[in-house]
Amino acid sequence: MPQLAIIGLGLIGGSLGLALKEAQLEGLEIVGHDAEWGVNGRARKLGAIDREARHPAQAAEGAAVVVIATPILQMREVLEQIAPALGEGAVVTDTASTKRDVLRWAEELLPPEASFVGGHPIAGKEQSGLDAAEVSLFQGRPWAVVPSVRASEQAIKTVESLIALVGAQPVLIDAEEHDSYLAAVSHLPLVVSTALFSLASGSKAWPELAALAGPGFRDTTRLASSSPDLSHDICLTNRENLLHWLDRFGEELRRFRHLIEDRDAQEELIKAFAKVQTARDAFLRAPPERPRAAQAVDTMSAGERMLSFMVGEYVVRRTKEVERLLKERESGEAQPRRKLEDR
Repeated sequence: MPQLAIIGLGLIGGSLGLALKEAQLEGLEIVGHDAEWGVNGRARKLGAIDREARHPAQAAEGAAVVVIATPILQMREVLEQIAPALGEGAVVTDTASTKRDVLRWAEELLPPEASFVGGHPIAGKEQSGLDAAEVSLFQGRPWAVVPSVRASEQAIKTVESLIALVGAQPVLIDAEEHDSYLAAVSHLPLVVSTALFSLASGSKAWPELAALAGPGFRDTTRLASSSPDLSHDICLTNRENLLHWLDRFGEELRRFRHLIEDRDAQEELIKAFAKVQTARDAFLRAPPERPRAAQAVDTMSAGERMLSFMVGEYVVRRTKEVERLLKERESGEAQPRRKLEDR
């Protein structure tokens, strides 16, 4: 039976399992592992996985596709743990919010017969953990695809099919671009949201401020409720890019501060607000599209493509296993015959 493993069953891993089960791929078995006590059983009862694994290596054994959905700084250890268990042609992907370090770890630790295709679903919410998982989390959302230099074309297509299967849109990008761009539109907002709430809640007047805080404050500080582990790992693994955008944000704040302070710059101030309002409204109506390379027409569905690969890998492994068993049996039968001939 074709097998897919999910290691890490929090918001992203749990939602991925639910979405794959919703797709009803015939014959696909989803094996899951989470290091937190009790999560594996809850994930199985929730319907996100079919079978529990006690260790990452146990989950990866026999899997055609392995998805690592743990916190970023745990991924190096997971890659090290699953490496000996990976079969020939196995595809490994991840869901980390930063990519450069993860690809470096994969290059260092995974066997050459496995393909690593980095991934990052641009989806989520401030709540974390399996209890926050939802089947529609990835619907219509971009999902970055960041292949390693050794990844096969078939492995890349398999990951893209997996992404399409859960309703997301694959976006092919390299690790450096990914980390630089996400620092601006994801990681900077996380830090700014946290800093704003820290500033307000640290004021002596916080009880009065809180009583008057409306939807604007709640929306702007929503990301401050993100997992502290996730926030910490992002800052640590994307430090240079994040510092760059923090510096640029500081410059923009100083520009607005100058316009507010200068009584003779009121026309410029309203123009600045109007320009940004127009740009953001246009973005919400129709975000600018990233140029895409021309792709060959493929009449197979995402599910068919993924299952085709997984079934193929399963057949190859089973064939080799049978051949090995037959050789062992022939070897075992030959030894008694030689002993009889010696007599």
